[in-house]
Amino acid sequence: MDTLRNGFKAGLHTTWTLGKIIFPITIVVVILQHTPILPWLVKLVSPFMSLFGLSGEAAIPLVLGNALNLYAGIAGILSLDLTVKEVFIVAVMLSFSHNLFIETGVALKVGVKLWIVLVVRFGLAAISAIIINLFWHGGNEIAKYGMAPESAAVPDGWHEIALLGLQKGSFGILQLALIVIPLMIIVQFLKDRHYLQKFSEKLSPFTKMIGVQPNASMTLVTGLVIGLAYGAGVMIQAVQEDGVSKKDATLAFIFLIACHAVVEDTLIFLPLGIPVLPLLIIRIVTAFVLTIAVAYFWKASELKKEKEVSVVDG
Repeated sequence: MDTLRNGFKAGLHTTWTLGKIIFPITIVVVILQHTPILPWLVKLVSPFMSLFGLSGEAAIPLVLGNALNLYAGIAGILSLDLTVKEVFIVAVMLSFSHNLFIETGVALKVGVKLWIVLVVRFGLAAISAIIINLFWHGGNEIAKYGMAPESAAVPDGWHEIALLGLQKGSFGILQLALIVIPLMIIVQFLKDRHYLQKFSEKLSPFTKMIGVQPNASMTLVTGLVIGLAYGAGVMIQAVQEDGVSKKDATLAFIFLIACHAVVEDTLIFLPLGIPVLPLLIIRIVTAFVLTIAVAYFWKASELKKEKEVSVVDG
C-alpha cells in the first residue's frame, strides 16, 4: 500500500509539473494554427528548402511537425505531392526535430540547457537532410501514401478556436495522467523491490559506452520506449531523487533527442511508403555516435580544467 500511495502521489505531482507546460503551450499552438503566423513561417523557411533537397512546399510538414507533433507533420505530408526521396528526408528531419515547444519545455525542466536542445535537434535535422540529399540519387518517383489525411472541421470564430484549444489541452493532460500515474507506480514498485538497482547493473556496459552513469539507465529506457514528453516523469524523478547529475541528464537527453520512442516514431511513418528500417538505423547510429563524441570531449575538457587547477595550486 505504501508503494501504491507513494507512486500515485509521484504520478500526480509529475502530471501537475508537466501539465503546467503542456496545457498552455497546447492552447497557444492551437490558436497559432488559425492565424496567419504558421503560413508566414512556411513562407519564411521555403527559400532554404533547396539546401536539403526539398521543394518549397515541403516546409509545410516541417513547420507543422516542429510546432505541433509528428502526426501533424505527417498530415502535412499527406496533403502534398512529394517524391519518395523528399518524404524520406522530411521523415528523418522530423524524427530528430518535432514537438519542439513541449519537448523543449520538458528538457528545461530536467535541467538541460536550451541552446543544447535547439542546436542538437535542428543540427541533426539539417545535417542528416544534407547528407541524404548528397548521397541518395534515387527516390525521384512520386510517393504513394497508404492512407488519406483525416478531415477536420475548421472552427468558426475565436470562441470556437479557444474552445478547441481548451479541449485539446485538457485531453492532453488526461492522456498524460493515464500514462504517467501507472508508470510512476511501476517505478516506485521497482525501486522498493530494488529491481532498479539490478536493472542499472545490467545496463552498465551500455551506459558506460555512451559516458553516462548507471543511475540514468531508467531515464534512457523510458525515453527510448515512450518518448521524451511522456517519459519525462521518470526523467524528472531520476534527476531529483536518484542523484543523476546535470552532466548525465544532458548526455541522456542528447541520446534521446536523436533516438526516442523508437517503436511509435518509426511505425507511424509506414503509411508514407518510405523504407522505415533505414530511418531507424539512422536514428540509433546517430544517437550513439553523437553522445559518445560529446561525452569524450566533455571528459577531455574536465581533465584539462583539473590539470590547470592543479598547476595553479602547485
